[in-house]
Amino acid sequence: QVRLVESGGGLVQPGGSLRLSCAASGSIFSIYDMAWYRQVPGKQREWVGVITRGGSTNYTDSVRRRFTISRDSAKNTVYLQMNSLKSEDTAVYYCNANKRTNRGRFDYWGQGTQVTVSS
Repeated sequence: QVRLVESGGGLVQPGGSLRLSCAASGSIFSIYDMAWYRQVPGKQREWVGVITRGGSTNYTDSVRRRFTISRDSAKNTVYLQMNSLKSEDTAVYYCNANKRTNRGRFDYWGQGTQVTVSS
């Protein structure tokens, strides 16, 4: 079982920055890809980006060049650095750990942290 705890959400003005953290319950980064998703009420959860087991990153187009995912293996923590924030980035952000096996895909989720971008 993997436990994920997000932190760092809050209220920020447009153009500002925020860094989210996701603390994992153990040394899982060599086993799981770590992703960030976000969700607005009434809409489907949206994939934001991922850092793979190998350390590669990828992002959805709307956040590319503004958001950066990184990890600190010593702290079992993944980060989402968000710069140049826009009102449309307002959402609950979720950390996700996932892996694929011959039995299918396994996903673990954090509880979410609210990010509000508003003046």
